[in-house]
Amino acid sequence: MDISVLFKIAGIGLLAAIINTILRKSDKEEIATITTLASLVIVLVIVLDMIASLFDSIKSIFSLY
Repeated sequence: MDISVLFKIAGIGLLAAIINTILRKSDKEEIATITTLASLVIVLVIVLDMIASLFDSIKSIFSLY
């Protein structure tokens, strides 16, 4: 795992929090919720990709399949 992935996830979270705060202050609650969910989906895709590469590494180490 590279440290840049952690910075990427932290940056997405920080950007989502700032956008969420701005939208909530301007009475756009629905759009704020949608942006928060979109950022969550993006982070989940990044994490799932990392988990998939972990399982590929485990399969190659133990010569499975």
